[in-house]
This record gives sequence, C-alpha cells and structure tokens, in this order.
Amino acid sequence: MNANDLIESYVTDVAVQLPRKQRNDVAFELRSLLNEELQAKADAAGRGADAAMATELLRAFGRPGDVAARYRPTLTIIDPADGPRFLRAAVIGLAVIWCMGLLMSLRPIDSGWDLLSILGPWWVGTVIPSMWWPGVLVVYFGVASWTRRRWPQTSEWKPREGDLTPGSRAGMVMGLVGIVCGIFVLTDPRWVLDVFWGGRAAPAAYEALTYTDTFLQRQAPWLLVLLMLNIPMFIAVIVKGRRSALMQRLEVGLSLVFCAVMVWTVLDGPVFMTPTSDRTTKFFLVLITAFTLIYLGVELRRRVRPAPNQQIHV
Repeated sequence: MNANDLIESYVTDVAVQLPRKQRNDVAFELRSLLNEELQAKADAAGRGADAAMATELLRAFGRPGDVAARYRPTLTIIDPADGPRFLRAAVIGLAVIWCMGLLMSLRPIDSGWDLLSILGPWWVGTVIPSMWWPGVLVVYFGVASWTRRRWPQTSEWKPREGDLTPGSRAGMVMGLVGIVCGIFVLTDPRWVLDVFWGGRAAPAAYEALTYTDTFLQRQAPWLLVLLMLNIPMFIAVIVKGRRSALMQRLEVGLSLVFCAVMVWTVLDGPVFMTPTSDRTTKFFLVLITAFTLIYLGVELRRRVRPAPNQQIHV
C-alpha cells in the first residue's frame, strides 16, 4: 500500500465509528489534515512521502477509535457533578445490604466452622447478588443526567429555608399518629387482630403476635419510653412549624439511642414466640435502623454552620 492508500484506510476506520450524518464531513476534514501533515513531514525530511512515513504519522496520530471519540458527541452516563453522590450512594447501599444480610444470618458461633458456615452463604446469597444496587444507581443517575440535558428547567436552583420543618404540618400529624399506633402495637400487638377480626382470629395468629418474656422484660420498656419521648417533640415542632437547634440535637440523640436499642433487640434473642414472626420483625428492625442511620448521616453531612464571627446579621 502506498501513502495515499494508508491514509484512506485510516480515515475509513475512523469514519465508520461515527454517526452516519457526521461521516462524510469528518472524513473530508481528517483526510485533508493528514495529507497536510504528511506533506509537511516529507518536506522536513527532504524526500517524498512513502508508506513508512505515512505509517509513522498515523500511528503517532492515535488509534482510530480514539480519534473518532474526538469527533463524536460526548456520552456521559453519570455527570461529573453526580460522581460523589453516586459513589456515596453505592457504598452506603452496599453496606446496608451486606449488614442486613449478615445480621439476618447470625447465630451462635462456637467454632471456626460455625463462622465459615455463616460467611459462606452470606457471601453467595448477599454480597454477590448485591451488585444489582450499583446497576440500579447507574440507570438512575443516567436517566437524571439525560433529563437535565433534555429539560434544563427541571434542575434549576431554588432557595430553601434551612430551619423549616420538611413537609407540612399534616405530615407531622400523621407521623405523630404513627407513633401512637406504634405504642399500642408495642404494648400488645394482638389488639390489631381484635380490631380487624373482632377477636375471632385463629389461635395461631394470636401466638404469632405474642411477645417472649425476655423481650418484654429487657427491650420492650426501653422502646416504649423512647417512642413516648417522641410525642412532646412532635407536638412542639407542629406548633412552632420548625426545629430549633436544641430540638435537632435532641432528635439526633434520641434516634441514635433508639437505633442502639433496636440493634440490641435484633441480636439479643427472639422477640415473638413463632420463628416466622420473629424473623420478619427483626428484618424490619434492621431496615428501620439502617435508614435512620443513613438519614442522620446525610443530615449531618449537609449541615453548614458558620462560626459566630462569620454570621451576617441583617
């Protein structure tokens, strides 16, 4: 092949990797550029352009795929600005999935074999399948990135009030009602069967919702007190419409203690008399603990408090 044939082959390899509507224009531009550089190289060498000189030029110019990428519109699945959020969500999500799987498979460990019998199924049944989570995040951030480019007005910045309570007072009232219902369920979950079935539920259903004596004597009083402490806090926020700095600190402290008690409940022993009810309850306790800790971590990271001498008073 002579120098012209080599350039034509190179231009073709670049052009076929581009969208059809770009190919002819890019091929014309690239061919002219390469011919000019080859001629300049030949003039500098004081001899005519040959195949060896053209090969050296084309190899220095770059792989056809790399050259095509310079002309092709940039395909960004995850915007650079979303990179830290993607990494943070991936790490936190995987940690939650792995911890939940490990907690749900825990049992007494008396030897190294017992530890391996826990870690083996956990690795195969939780860790490896958990790779679906990064895949979901890639799709989510990819769709969000495409949406922002397609409809920029959806991502316009809007001011927010830093100390206002998220959501409406109606939402806070619903949360308060939920806490009250939780107190009733914690006191005696069998009242749910009496409310919906009028006391005519099957004996097995009543047994499934019967607490063990160990739970009633150890964790139940703590959970009941912590739930009741939330009531005056919710009422204060509903009345004032915002959380003060003191209220926020109390809320964080109470949430951390509540999470600690729930972890203690999961690890200590059975909550309900039947294994199925116990496993289901502990699964939701782990889920609530994980989401609570994630929420507290996100709120702590987002908090920005300037030093007193940096505050601007208007």
